[in-house]
Amino acid sequence: MTAFLTSLSSVGEIVLVIALGYWLRTSGKLDEKFKGSISYLIMNIALPASIFTSVLENLTRGKLFSLASGLEYTFTSFLLGYVIAILAAKLLKIRPGRRGTFINMFVNANTIFIGLPLNIAMFGKVSMPYFLIYYVMNTISTWAIGVFFISNDDPTVAKGEKKGKKEFNWKKLLPAPLMGFLVALVWLLLDLPFPAFFQSTFSMVGSIVTPMSLIYIGIVLADAGLKSIHFDKDTIGALAGRFVIAPIIMICVMLAFKNMGQSIPALEQNTLIIQSAAPGLAVLPILVGQAHGDVEYATNVVTTSTILFVIVMPILMQIIQFI
Repeated sequence: MTAFLTSLSSVGEIVLVIALGYWLRTSGKLDEKFKGSISYLIMNIALPASIFTSVLENLTRGKLFSLASGLEYTFTSFLLGYVIAILAAKLLKIRPGRRGTFINMFVNANTIFIGLPLNIAMFGKVSMPYFLIYYVMNTISTWAIGVFFISNDDPTVAKGEKKGKKEFNWKKLLPAPLMGFLVALVWLLLDLPFPAFFQSTFSMVGSIVTPMSLIYIGIVLADAGLKSIHFDKDTIGALAGRFVIAPIIMICVMLAFKNMGQSIPALEQNTLIIQSAAPGLAVLPILVGQAHGDVEYATNVVTTSTILFVIVMPILMQIIQFI
Protein backbone atom coordinates (compact mmCIF):
# COMPACT_ATOMS: atom_id res chain seq x y z
CA MET A 1 0.00 0.00 0.00
CA THR A 2 2.87 2.38 0.82
CA ALA A 3 4.48 1.78 -2.57
CA PHE A 4 1.16 2.35 -4.28
CA LEU A 5 0.51 5.63 -2.43
CA THR A 6 4.06 6.85 -3.12
CA SER A 7 3.70 6.08 -6.83
CA LEU A 8 0.27 7.70 -6.92
CA SER A 9 1.53 10.87 -5.23
CA SER A 10 4.60 11.20 -7.50
CA VAL A 11 2.65 10.60 -10.70
CA GLY A 12 -0.24 12.83 -9.59
CA GLU A 13 2.05 15.83 -9.19
CA ILE A 14 3.56 15.24 -12.62
CA VAL A 15 0.18 14.91 -14.34
CA LEU A 16 -1.01 18.16 -12.73
CA VAL A 17 1.98 20.11 -14.07
CA ILE A 18 1.47 18.61 -17.55
CA ALA A 19 -2.18 19.69 -17.28
CA LEU A 20 -1.02 23.22 -16.40
CA GLY A 21 1.04 23.41 -19.58
CA TYR A 22 -1.90 22.05 -21.55
CA TRP A 23 -4.25 24.70 -20.12
CA LEU A 24 -1.81 27.57 -20.65
CA ARG A 25 -1.42 26.60 -24.30
CA THR A 26 -5.10 25.97 -25.07
CA SER A 27 -6.10 29.22 -23.34
CA GLY A 28 -3.70 31.19 -25.51
CA LYS A 29 -1.40 32.27 -22.66
CA LEU A 30 1.62 30.66 -24.32
CA ASP A 31 2.43 31.02 -28.02
CA GLU A 32 4.54 28.95 -30.43
CA LYS A 33 7.67 31.03 -29.80
CA PHE A 34 7.56 30.14 -26.11
CA LYS A 35 7.76 26.43 -26.94
CA GLY A 36 10.99 26.96 -28.87
CA SER A 37 12.44 29.21 -26.16
CA ILE A 38 11.66 26.81 -23.32
CA SER A 39 13.27 23.98 -25.29
CA TYR A 40 16.51 25.94 -25.64
CA LEU A 41 16.47 27.01 -22.00
CA ILE A 42 16.06 23.47 -20.70
CA MET A 43 18.54 21.70 -22.96
CA ASN A 44 21.36 24.24 -23.03
CA ILE A 45 21.22 25.95 -19.63
CA ALA A 46 18.98 24.42 -16.97
CA LEU A 47 19.65 20.72 -17.58
CA PRO A 48 23.48 21.01 -17.67
CA ALA A 49 23.31 23.03 -14.44
CA SER A 50 21.03 20.43 -12.84
CA ILE A 51 23.30 17.52 -13.78
CA PHE A 52 26.42 19.41 -12.62
CA THR A 53 25.01 20.16 -9.17
CA SER A 54 23.50 16.66 -8.79
CA VAL A 55 26.89 15.03 -9.32
CA LEU A 56 28.68 17.33 -6.87
CA GLU A 57 25.96 17.05 -4.24
CA ASN A 58 25.46 13.28 -4.38
CA LEU A 59 28.95 11.96 -5.15
CA THR A 60 32.40 12.12 -3.60
CA ARG A 61 35.65 10.79 -5.00
CA GLY A 62 35.69 7.96 -2.48
CA LYS A 63 32.07 7.04 -3.18
CA LEU A 64 32.66 7.20 -6.94
CA PHE A 65 35.51 4.67 -6.77
CA SER A 66 33.71 2.40 -4.30
CA LEU A 67 30.69 2.14 -6.60
CA ALA A 68 32.73 1.38 -9.71
CA SER A 69 32.31 -2.39 -9.37
CA GLY A 70 28.51 -2.03 -9.37
CA LEU A 71 28.58 -0.37 -12.78
CA GLU A 72 29.12 -3.76 -14.44
CA TYR A 73 25.49 -4.73 -13.74
CA THR A 74 24.05 -1.57 -15.24
CA PHE A 75 26.51 -1.52 -18.14
CA THR A 76 25.53 -5.07 -19.09
CA SER A 77 21.81 -4.35 -18.81
CA PHE A 78 22.05 -1.15 -20.86
CA LEU A 79 24.09 -2.90 -23.55
CA LEU A 80 21.57 -5.72 -23.81
CA GLY A 81 18.77 -3.15 -23.77
CA TYR A 82 20.13 -1.36 -26.84
CA VAL A 83 20.62 -4.62 -28.71
CA ILE A 84 17.06 -5.78 -28.01
CA ALA A 85 15.60 -2.32 -28.70
CA ILE A 86 17.27 -2.10 -32.12
CA LEU A 87 16.09 -5.59 -33.03
CA ALA A 88 12.55 -4.78 -31.82
CA ALA A 89 12.49 -1.55 -33.85
CA LYS A 90 13.36 -3.51 -36.99
CA LEU A 91 10.95 -6.34 -36.18
CA LEU A 92 8.04 -3.94 -35.55
CA LYS A 93 9.10 -1.78 -38.54
CA ILE A 94 9.14 1.45 -36.54
CA ARG A 95 9.16 4.30 -39.04
CA PRO A 96 11.82 7.06 -39.24
CA GLY A 97 11.19 9.87 -36.77
CA ARG A 98 10.03 7.39 -34.13
CA ARG A 99 12.97 4.98 -33.95
CA GLY A 100 15.09 7.18 -31.67
CA THR A 101 12.18 7.57 -29.25
CA PHE A 102 11.41 3.86 -29.38
CA ILE A 103 14.99 2.84 -28.57
CA ASN A 104 15.31 5.39 -25.77
CA MET A 105 12.09 4.18 -24.17
CA PHE A 106 13.58 0.69 -23.94
CA VAL A 107 16.83 1.76 -22.31
CA ASN A 108 16.84 5.20 -20.67
CA ALA A 109 14.68 6.13 -17.69
CA ASN A 110 13.57 9.29 -15.91
CA THR A 111 15.83 8.60 -12.93
CA ILE A 112 16.59 12.04 -11.55
CA PHE A 113 13.06 13.50 -11.67
CA ILE A 114 10.95 10.46 -10.77
CA GLY A 115 13.33 7.66 -9.88
CA LEU A 116 15.27 9.57 -7.21
CA PRO A 117 12.38 10.83 -5.04
CA LEU A 118 10.59 7.50 -5.39
CA ASN A 119 13.71 5.55 -4.40
CA ILE A 120 14.27 7.66 -1.29
CA ALA A 121 10.61 7.35 -0.32
CA MET A 122 10.64 3.57 -0.72
CA PHE A 123 14.12 2.61 0.52
CA GLY A 124 15.41 5.68 2.37
CA LYS A 125 18.58 7.73 1.86
CA VAL A 126 20.66 4.65 2.65
CA SER A 127 19.90 3.52 -0.92
CA MET A 128 21.46 6.66 -2.44
CA PRO A 129 24.85 5.07 -3.29
CA TYR A 130 23.10 2.30 -5.24
CA PHE A 131 20.83 4.81 -6.95
CA LEU A 132 23.91 6.74 -8.09
CA ILE A 133 25.23 3.62 -9.83
CA TYR A 134 22.17 3.60 -12.07
CA TYR A 135 22.10 7.39 -12.34
CA VAL A 136 25.68 7.59 -13.65
CA MET A 137 25.13 4.91 -16.29
CA ASN A 138 21.71 6.27 -17.25
CA THR A 139 23.18 9.76 -17.71
CA ILE A 140 26.04 8.52 -19.88
CA SER A 141 23.67 6.31 -21.86
CA THR A 142 21.15 9.10 -22.44
CA TRP A 143 23.50 11.89 -23.51
CA ALA A 144 26.21 9.88 -25.25
CA ILE A 145 24.15 7.14 -26.94
CA GLY A 146 20.43 7.87 -26.66
CA VAL A 147 20.77 11.35 -28.15
CA PHE A 148 22.82 9.85 -30.98
CA PHE A 149 19.94 7.56 -31.98
CA ILE A 150 17.50 10.48 -31.88
CA SER A 151 19.69 12.89 -33.87
CA ASN A 152 20.32 10.23 -36.50
CA ASP A 153 16.59 9.56 -36.80
CA ASP A 154 15.87 12.97 -38.34
CA PRO A 155 13.44 12.39 -41.27
CA THR A 156 14.41 15.71 -42.87
CA VAL A 157 18.08 14.75 -42.87
CA ALA A 158 17.26 11.38 -44.41
CA LYS A 159 15.53 13.12 -47.31
CA GLY A 160 18.26 15.69 -47.70
CA GLU A 161 20.99 13.08 -47.88
CA LYS A 162 19.55 11.81 -51.13
CA LYS A 163 20.26 15.15 -52.74
CA GLY A 164 23.77 15.59 -51.42
CA LYS A 165 26.22 14.64 -48.72
CA LYS A 166 25.46 16.32 -45.41
CA GLU A 167 28.34 17.64 -43.29
CA PHE A 168 28.65 15.86 -39.97
CA ASN A 169 27.84 17.96 -36.92
CA TRP A 170 30.51 17.13 -34.36
CA LYS A 171 28.66 19.11 -31.70
CA LYS A 172 26.10 16.31 -31.51
CA LEU A 173 28.75 14.09 -29.92
CA LEU A 174 28.96 16.42 -26.92
CA PRO A 175 25.53 17.90 -26.16
CA ALA A 176 25.32 20.45 -23.35
CA PRO A 177 23.86 18.01 -20.75
CA LEU A 178 26.69 15.52 -21.32
CA MET A 179 29.23 18.33 -21.10
CA GLY A 180 27.72 19.29 -17.74
CA PHE A 181 28.15 15.72 -16.53
CA LEU A 182 31.74 15.38 -17.78
CA VAL A 183 32.80 18.73 -16.33
CA ALA A 184 31.24 17.73 -12.99
CA LEU A 185 33.21 14.46 -12.94
CA VAL A 186 36.48 16.28 -13.67
CA TRP A 187 35.62 18.84 -11.00
CA LEU A 188 34.93 16.02 -8.55
CA LEU A 189 38.09 14.04 -9.33
CA LEU A 190 40.29 17.13 -9.06
CA ASP A 191 38.57 18.03 -5.78
CA LEU A 192 38.10 21.62 -6.92
CA PRO A 193 36.24 24.03 -4.62
CA PHE A 194 32.73 25.06 -5.61
CA PRO A 195 31.69 28.26 -3.80
CA ALA A 196 28.32 28.12 -2.06
CA PHE A 197 27.17 31.17 -4.02
CA PHE A 198 27.61 29.41 -7.37
CA GLN A 199 26.25 26.15 -6.02
CA SER A 200 23.01 27.80 -4.91
CA THR A 201 22.77 29.64 -8.24
CA PHE A 202 23.27 26.45 -10.26
CA SER A 203 20.76 24.62 -8.07
CA MET A 204 18.19 27.38 -8.56
CA VAL A 205 18.60 27.32 -12.35
CA GLY A 206 18.65 23.52 -12.47
CA SER A 207 15.49 23.25 -10.40
CA ILE A 208 13.39 24.55 -13.30
CA VAL A 209 14.12 21.49 -15.45
CA THR A 210 11.36 19.27 -14.10
CA PRO A 211 8.44 21.75 -14.13
CA MET A 212 9.50 23.31 -17.44
CA SER A 213 9.91 19.92 -19.13
CA LEU A 214 6.46 18.84 -17.93
CA ILE A 215 4.92 22.13 -19.04
CA TYR A 216 6.55 21.59 -22.43
CA ILE A 217 4.91 18.17 -22.64
CA GLY A 218 1.57 19.81 -21.84
CA ILE A 219 2.13 22.38 -24.61
CA VAL A 220 2.97 19.69 -27.16
CA LEU A 221 -0.02 17.66 -26.00
CA ALA A 222 -2.27 20.70 -26.46
CA ASP A 223 -0.96 21.27 -29.98
CA ALA A 224 -1.52 17.63 -30.85
CA GLY A 225 -4.83 17.33 -29.01
CA LEU A 226 -5.90 14.78 -26.40
CA LYS A 227 -6.63 12.38 -29.22
CA SER A 228 -2.85 11.97 -29.56
CA ILE A 229 -2.90 9.75 -26.45
CA HIS A 230 -3.51 6.34 -27.92
CA PHE A 231 -2.13 2.81 -27.88
CA ASP A 232 -1.00 1.96 -31.39
CA LYS A 233 1.55 -0.72 -32.23
CA ASP A 234 4.57 1.57 -31.81
CA THR A 235 3.34 2.90 -28.45
CA ILE A 236 2.54 -0.53 -27.03
CA GLY A 237 5.96 -1.78 -28.14
CA ALA A 238 7.74 1.16 -26.46
CA LEU A 239 5.76 0.76 -23.22
CA ALA A 240 6.45 -2.98 -23.17
CA GLY A 241 10.14 -2.21 -23.52
CA ARG A 242 10.08 0.27 -20.64
CA PHE A 243 7.94 -1.63 -18.15
CA VAL A 244 8.48 -5.29 -19.07
CA ILE A 245 11.66 -5.91 -21.06
CA ALA A 246 13.95 -3.43 -19.25
CA PRO A 247 13.18 -4.82 -15.75
CA ILE A 248 13.45 -8.40 -17.02
CA ILE A 249 16.88 -7.63 -18.46
CA MET A 250 18.06 -6.15 -15.16
CA ILE A 251 16.67 -9.10 -13.18
CA CYS A 252 18.35 -11.61 -15.50
CA VAL A 253 21.67 -9.75 -15.28
CA MET A 254 21.48 -9.77 -11.48
CA LEU A 255 20.70 -13.49 -11.38
CA ALA A 256 23.53 -14.23 -13.83
CA PHE A 257 26.10 -12.40 -11.69
CA LYS A 258 24.76 -14.13 -8.57
CA ASN A 259 25.17 -17.52 -10.23
CA MET A 260 28.79 -16.57 -10.97
CA GLY A 261 29.36 -16.08 -7.26
CA GLN A 262 28.85 -12.32 -7.10
CA SER A 263 27.37 -11.06 -3.83
CA ILE A 264 24.74 -8.39 -4.44
CA PRO A 265 23.08 -6.66 -1.46
CA ALA A 266 19.29 -6.85 -1.52
CA LEU A 267 19.00 -3.06 -1.33
CA GLU A 268 21.27 -2.62 -4.36
CA GLN A 269 19.33 -5.25 -6.29
CA ASN A 270 15.95 -3.69 -5.51
CA THR A 271 17.14 -0.17 -6.29
CA LEU A 272 18.54 -1.07 -9.71
CA ILE A 273 15.44 -3.06 -10.68
CA ILE A 274 13.07 -0.28 -9.62
CA GLN A 275 15.11 2.34 -11.53
CA SER A 276 15.09 0.19 -14.66
CA ALA A 277 11.29 0.50 -14.78
CA ALA A 278 11.01 4.28 -14.24
CA PRO A 279 8.97 6.20 -16.87
CA GLY A 280 10.41 7.64 -20.08
CA LEU A 281 12.54 10.79 -20.03
CA ALA A 282 10.53 13.97 -19.54
CA VAL A 283 12.85 15.81 -21.96
CA LEU A 284 12.36 13.19 -24.69
CA PRO A 285 9.81 15.28 -26.67
CA ILE A 286 12.27 18.21 -26.63
CA LEU A 287 15.11 16.07 -27.96
CA VAL A 288 12.87 14.61 -30.65
CA GLY A 289 11.62 18.08 -31.59
CA GLN A 290 15.17 19.29 -32.13
CA ALA A 291 15.75 16.37 -34.50
CA HIS A 292 12.49 17.07 -36.40
CA GLY A 293 11.11 13.72 -35.30
CA ASP A 294 7.58 12.68 -34.33
CA VAL A 295 7.07 14.88 -31.25
CA GLU A 296 3.47 13.74 -30.82
CA TYR A 297 4.62 10.13 -30.58
CA ALA A 298 7.33 11.05 -28.07
CA THR A 299 4.81 13.00 -26.00
CA ASN A 300 2.37 10.11 -26.13
CA VAL A 301 4.83 7.49 -24.86
CA VAL A 302 6.23 9.78 -22.14
CA THR A 303 2.76 10.76 -20.92
CA THR A 304 1.34 7.24 -21.00
CA SER A 305 4.43 5.75 -19.32
CA THR A 306 4.18 8.35 -16.56
CA ILE A 307 0.51 7.57 -15.97
CA LEU A 308 0.92 3.79 -16.15
CA PHE A 309 3.88 3.98 -13.78
CA VAL A 310 1.50 4.20 -10.82
CA ILE A 311 0.15 0.76 -11.74
CA VAL A 312 3.43 -0.87 -12.72
CA MET A 313 5.49 0.12 -9.66
CA PRO A 314 3.41 -1.65 -6.95
CA ILE A 315 3.36 -4.79 -9.11
CA LEU A 316 7.14 -4.68 -9.55
CA MET A 317 7.62 -4.15 -5.82
CA GLN A 318 5.77 -7.42 -5.20
CA ILE A 319 7.82 -9.28 -7.85
CA ILE A 320 11.24 -8.28 -6.49
CA GLN A 321 10.39 -9.84 -3.13
CA PHE A 322 10.72 -13.27 -4.75
CA ILE A 323 14.07 -12.64 -6.47
